[in-house]
Amino acid sequence: MRITQALRSIKKQDALYAQGRTTKGPIVTNAKGGESYHNYRLAIDVVEIKGNVAVWNTNWGAVSKIGISHGFTWGGNWTTPDKPHFQMTFGLTIKQLQQGSKP
Repeated sequence: MRITQALRSIKKQDALYAQGRTTKGPIVTNAKGGESYHNYRLAIDVVEIKGNVAVWNTNWGAVSKIGISHGFTWGGNWTTPDKPHFQMTFGLTIKQLQQGSKP
């Protein structure tokens, strides 16, 4: 496994949110800048690597068990699944993080 994304700036988050809405490409996130745990260093996206090649069509059930066993919440369980996404919120909401709370 490799981490493909971790900390993401508000500007980068806004650019990803614009994708598929006001810029070209598919929609890849429903979170605007400041609304993602990536913006607070509390989320990662991962991919399986086989023979130096990223394998996005992987056994996400097995991958999720690893992340969950280490205390992460898995994005694959969401209403709109985000299988590569794992986050550790430490019980903090986005609103609390926006107001300056820290884990």
